[in-house]
Amino acid sequence: MALAAGEIRELLQLEPHPTCGFVREAYRSSHRIPASALPEGYDGDRAQASVLWFLVTADARMGLHRIRPDQMYQHYLGDPLEVLLLPPGGGGEVATVGSDLAAGMRPQLLIPGGTWHVSRLRPGGSHALLATTEWPGVEPQDVELADPGDLASRHPDMAAQIQDFTSAHPAHPLRAGPAGG
Repeated sequence: MALAAGEIRELLQLEPHPTCGFVREAYRSSHRIPASALPEGYDGDRAQASVLWFLVTADARMGLHRIRPDQMYQHYLGDPLEVLLLPPGGGGEVATVGSDLAAGMRPQLLIPGGTWHVSRLRPGGSHALLATTEWPGVEPQDVELADPGDLASRHPDMAAQIQDFTSAHPAHPLRAGPAGG
């Protein structure tokens, strides 16, 4: 039985979030990595890993952002999710996370730390439930929202995609919440 987006939000207690639709932290490791053992740029200890549920809907506003640690998206339910990826060195691509393996989709997507990204449903899609696992665990100070115009000037070959991905979601206001996405 397929669940509607509202039912998923209620069952998983998901809340609006500025970067990834609706979220709730599902897991945070109690094991800590000391700052001295982390790569440059981390300002303190981190959990070994964190996991967030996130729900993308047709009317959820998505924010172009990057996080410091690597993350892995896992697709669980619903429609495919398109993800615009803008790596630090320039260029970019659109990857699709979903369950139609024969169409070239994959149920997982690695997003290297520091990669600007934003997600959306394919046209006509209703919702997609995913999780993201980050290692080390992400903290609010590890998340940075982007100015789409600034990124378009730094990624001119992807300017049209940046505009398309960031202007398509006029819905819920951006609110603070768990880090990630």
